[in-house]
Amino acid sequence: MNRTQKGAWFTFGVAILLLTFGLIIFTQMFAAGATSIKLVRIWLLVILFFMGISAVLLRIKQSRAEVDFDERDNSIKKNAVLVSFVSLWILLFAASIIPSFVAGDAGSIPVCLLPIINLGVFLIVMLVYSAAILVQYGWGIKEKSHE
Repeated sequence: MNRTQKGAWFTFGVAILLLTFGLIIFTQMFAAGATSIKLVRIWLLVILFFMGISAVLLRIKQSRAEVDFDERDNSIKKNAVLVSFVSLWILLFAASIIPSFVAGDAGSIPVCLLPIINLGVFLIVMLVYSAAILVQYGWGIKEKSHE
């Protein structure tokens, strides 16, 4: 596994953990009762532990001959950026339209939700980017096995 794949797995994992953490916080904001600080602390510890372990694993090379990246990696990253850019525009469009359906044309939403929506869009785009990289590497392995 090269550096690009390791980075994609790291980004994928962090995005999943942060989206889950955000959903927990978001649902507890609107649930009856107070937010469980214990649950928040546990999730923060899980995220920090995952990031610490992943940072160490990202630095380890499988062999001394392993290159950091090659032309195929650059092509895969380029395609992944294109896919994530398209998903960004779709998500921003959806983030602009969905609140009007939820609150109605004459309704309003709290301003504190706008950064949360933007953060959610960012995390989903990073998830799409890392998934696009991993899918392309998966296709490359399948193509080689058919030869």
